[in-house]
Amino acid sequence: MIHRIYNDPALRSNRVYTVMNSATPARIMLSDDHSFVRRGLRNLLESTDQYEICGEASDGNQTLELARALRPDIVILDISMPSPNGLEVARQLHESLPEIKVLVLTMHDSAEMLRAAVAAGASGYLLKSDDEKLLINALQCLRTGRHFVSPSFDAGLARQLFQ
Repeated sequence: MIHRIYNDPALRSNRVYTVMNSATPARIMLSDDHSFVRRGLRNLLESTDQYEICGEASDGNQTLELARALRPDIVILDISMPSPNGLEVARQLHESLPEIKVLVLTMHDSAEMLRAAVAAGASGYLLKSDDEKLLINALQCLRTGRHFVSPSFDAGLARQLFQ
């Protein structure tokens, strides 16, 4: 199931962004080569009691090493990272640690990059230009076993990719 909040006008209210309380916060690992982005994500996610940042990485090798050691619930992953890039990291995580969900957070708004990320094993795809509230929605979708694709993409394409 793909969660897209803009398909239904009734879902545009603030209650769409309300996350159900859970006894255990989701363990999130941040992976982006820009410390400014990681710090912003950390501040946003730590402002709720739903998420715990368990680690941060600035390149692909560090991401793989930390993910194997920390076993986060979700890795928020940039595509444009060094050594190896985010698509290769997603592929390796999907193969070796399939229980870890990968949310790609990227500036790449092309359908080709979305296809590549899903083929590599990503469970969600969010653009850095999207509203920050969508990040919370995306994480909740992944946490509950659903997929998430930025509303910037065609809903039909998103459904097709996750069938």
